[in-house]
Amino acid sequence: MAVDTADDAVLARRDKALLGHPVGLGWLSAAEFWERFSYYGMTTLLVLYASKHLLQPGHVENVLFFPQFRSLIEGSFGHELSPLRLATMIGGLYTTFVYLTPLLGGPLADRVLGRTATVTLGASLMALGHFLMAFDATFLIALLCLVLGVGCFKGNIAAQLGDLYRTDDPRRADGFQVYFLGIQLAVIFSPVVCGFLAETIDWHYGFGAAGVGMVIGLAIYLAGRYSFPKERARSSAQTPAAPLPRMTPTDWRRAIILVALLPVLAASIVGNQEINNGYLVWADKALQRNLFGFNFLVEYLVSADSFISAVTLVMVVAFWRWWGTRWREPDEITKIVIGVGISMLAPLALAGAAASTAATGQPASMLWAVAFHVFNDIGFANVLPIGLALYSRAAPTGRGGTFLAIYYLHIAMCNFFIGYLAGLLELMPATTFWLLHVAIMVGAGAVLLLAKVFFGRILAPEYGTPAAAAA
Repeated sequence: MAVDTADDAVLARRDKALLGHPVGLGWLSAAEFWERFSYYGMTTLLVLYASKHLLQPGHVENVLFFPQFRSLIEGSFGHELSPLRLATMIGGLYTTFVYLTPLLGGPLADRVLGRTATVTLGASLMALGHFLMAFDATFLIALLCLVLGVGCFKGNIAAQLGDLYRTDDPRRADGFQVYFLGIQLAVIFSPVVCGFLAETIDWHYGFGAAGVGMVIGLAIYLAGRYSFPKERARSSAQTPAAPLPRMTPTDWRRAIILVALLPVLAASIVGNQEINNGYLVWADKALQRNLFGFNFLVEYLVSADSFISAVTLVMVVAFWRWWGTRWREPDEITKIVIGVGISMLAPLALAGAAASTAATGQPASMLWAVAFHVFNDIGFANVLPIGLALYSRAAPTGRGGTFLAIYYLHIAMCNFFIGYLAGLLELMPATTFWLLHVAIMVGAGAVLLLAKVFFGRILAPEYGTPAAAAA
């Protein structure tokens, strides 16, 4: 009878050491916590900072390479843009490239550096970018460092998380939801810290705090390397890399469907992705920003959203665990459809707030914003983390990092569209603006439901099959 080696025993303990999950989940989630602290702290400030400070006379002239950048952006519109519309475009383009550059970072890790080295490079670039945001002159250079850094970091750390589990391991979706819970906790704190420093001292102190958070995240990541999944050998002069497995017909069918769903997923999250762009610009003028006697800085709305999101994520995880004790859990795409159906009520609440303001001439109650965040975050818990689990599981063998980078393309598509869409706040009534978001999400939900009907069997998980049981 075979006897486990000492190393096998250690690996077995680590596989369930963190509340029944691999210990690496804790290290990766903690590193991602601080990376998201830095990202959301900076992103919360970006459009407000650009529209209220950087793009104003006396400041915009100091930004290196900005005349050429501005000419490129305005050339696509054929006319000069107001500071607000230019700021929303900058915000949209930044978040677009944040989700495009993982297409480079995924293959870089899969084929050249390995995931740990690529994530380390990305974290270092991001820390540099955040500190460069502390100066008006280096604004565009900072954004370049940040998008390249996120490209190396984002998809690869999520792929490392996926590699902690076998493809038939039902803990995978739970693991990604725990991972996202850490992200939501980070977003509770980062807008408060960075927003307070920016609004009460100076914008650049807020960006500096984001840089400190990224340095902490890098240190945690390096400390937890012992617990990460073993990586495939990379090419060298002595040892050539093992070739990627050939894609099977099933791999090809799944890959085609997953890619085809990207624009639909992009349309399904326009309400959520507006939070760091048009929503903050609108809320800065349209909401009372007083709830139960507490006065909010507008940046605190992002923290409030994350707090609500953390609570709803725990509730959703608990709900599906309870559901699974009584009935078979829906597959990932069904959960996504449910999430979109709930989250489309969020911009509908903002349309109600805008209608109230139009009727009374007074800023709308913060309770409208609370309704927006509750609906959005219940839906979010069933969309973005479940989508990560789907793309991680269904990715062709050996191409996990690349396909998780492909998954993030739908967020890039959405944010590119948001950069244009948020600018429409200047051109249409706010009620119409938010109803437009509702209509887009309703259409996306309908298409996803059709995809479930026609392609659900191809994308369905294979838990409980003989192969899974024998693994």
